[in-house]
Amino acid sequence: MAIKVTPTKANLIASKNALVLAEKGYDLLDKKRTVLIKEMMDLNKNAKKLQSEIEGKFADSYSELVMATISMGALSLKDMGESAPLEKEYEIISRSVMGLELPKIKYEKKVVKADYSLHQSNAAFDRAKINISEILPVIYELAEIETSVFRLANEIKKTAKRANALDKIQIPKYNHIIKEIEDTLAEKEREDFFRLKKVKNKKNRKNKEKVNK
Repeated sequence: MAIKVTPTKANLIASKNALVLAEKGYDLLDKKRTVLIKEMMDLNKNAKKLQSEIEGKFADSYSELVMATISMGALSLKDMGESAPLEKEYEIISRSVMGLELPKIKYEKKVVKADYSLHQSNAAFDRAKINISEILPVIYELAEIETSVFRLANEIKKTAKRANALDKIQIPKYNHIIKEIEDTLAEKEREDFFRLKKVKNKKNRKNKEKVNK
């Protein structure tokens, strides 16, 4: 690798400063990558738990709806379902992890109680309604996690790429430049020293010749 900068003391200082910055940048990126990976692993664990919880609640709700359909009739169940109030809107806010914005869903959790009557519904229908209402917050949380994991994976990939560029390209480059400049300056100093010594010896010989005359 040929040196690309003029071998001067000023460029040596500049190269050493650039090396320090590159090494600090690598350390920061490496720490960031570690934190992001840990965050993603923790979220993945929660995702598996939530997915299992959602599947369980859906299975329970389906069983209750089957019982309600048998006892109430499909038409009555359809009418009650269509008259159910719409879910309230939610707001997406964010939280920051090492400068990366991850989504957080803010919503009002409503409490659903069993309020069936013999004329309108039955216990199976209300149990299904309660189970389904309990699924929504879990779905929100799972959506947060899945989106966060996707963003984390992309950021980890970009961070690793930048860290690798510093570790494999920039840091070795500055180390090489510094060595080249130091070797060139050292060689120049030796040449100057011998040149000065030669001039000094020549001057001493002339002085001795004058004294001898």
